[in-house]
Amino acid sequence: MRIAELYKSIQGEGLLTGMPSVFIRASGCNLRCWFCDTPYASWQPEGQDYAVDEIIAEVEEWDVKHVVITGGEPMLFAEMIPLCRELRRRGRHITIETAGTLYLGVACDLMSISPKLSTSGPDPERHAHWARRHERQRYQREVLMRLMAEYEYQLKFVVDRVDDVAEVDAMIAELPGVTADRVLLMPQGRTMEEMASRSLWLAELCHERGWQLCPRRQLEWFGPVRGT
Repeated sequence: MRIAELYKSIQGEGLLTGMPSVFIRASGCNLRCWFCDTPYASWQPEGQDYAVDEIIAEVEEWDVKHVVITGGEPMLFAEMIPLCRELRRRGRHITIETAGTLYLGVACDLMSISPKLSTSGPDPERHAHWARRHERQRYQREVLMRLMAEYEYQLKFVVDRVDDVAEVDAMIAELPGVTADRVLLMPQGRTMEEMASRSLWLAELCHERGWQLCPRRQLEWFGPVRGT
């Protein structure tokens, strides 16, 4: 399994914000979001290949219960099945961060699903191939429904502009049984300034809908650096 980085930090996003966690970042992605904050795991994938037992050995170096497997897109890798099985056997709480376009039958305690909106794709003039591929793959309703049916989940939408909210509404309407407390809106931004410019109106919207505002706290705590 190609790994871009493996480190201990604090979860900065979602329902488990503030939780000390070990992060396993898979390198490789089937999408190409223009705002991706980890291009070294998507646009220019870096890293090295690890066997499952090597990943487990590194995780075991920290006395931390929570493990977050992120990317890139970790569900690209069949090694996720034995990796999650062994993490579960060792008593770890497992969060998987995924775009919800691929399914694997893995052990998981929280499926953190970030469905991608139509505005997430790259510039078609500069990246014609990836623009087409991204649009074709970004929304897989059947996969989303299966993940939501089989796991505890949160739906985390990256919102860049006011018009995106109508698409969030439409997507939720196509996914039966979604409750407001499982919907999180993340202001698009790779810096504190970019996030702040969207957070005020998003906070008001979340208050009205019963959704949760989901800023990237790791930016606030550590700045825009790797390994956080």
